[in-house]
Amino acid sequence: MPSILILCTANMVRSPIAEVLLIQKLQNEPDSKEWKVGSAGTWTLPGKPAAQKTIEVMQRLYKIDLSTHRTKLVSRSLIRSFDLVLVMEAGQKEAIQSEFPELSKRVKLLYEMVGQVREVNDPIGGTSLDFEDTAKEIDDVLSRGLVNILKLARGEKLKEGS
Repeated sequence: MPSILILCTANMVRSPIAEVLLIQKLQNEPDSKEWKVGSAGTWTLPGKPAAQKTIEVMQRLYKIDLSTHRTKLVSRSLIRSFDLVLVMEAGQKEAIQSEFPELSKRVKLLYEMVGQVREVNDPIGGTSLDFEDTAKEIDDVLSRGLVNILKLARGEKLKEGS
């Protein structure tokens, strides 16, 4: 079963957005039932709900209910149970690779899936429009990078320039 873990800082905004949008995109894959997708935070208290603006934006833009989401803290055993780990920031990638060096090849920036080295900014403390922009940005990167995400999670290599 191919699996993808998505990480951000608190697991309250970016990673839960990416998790549910990726699950939605996987519905179109012939092996969609075989996929496992999860999310966690690099620095969070487990069991907290998604940020209220995240819940509102995802309901309004995508008709997705995130009200039952609860935060998880990343751990070695959690990362070990996933084939691919996508992070939002370079600092998160570096921290995970340093803390779990034996799992470092699994960790990629989300934007690497579209051939870029960029970060998805955290809208926490911002307006609802900031949260909308983040959701749309993540949706766009997941859509454009889906082929590469699927390949990496299945253990395939990416072609140079992908």
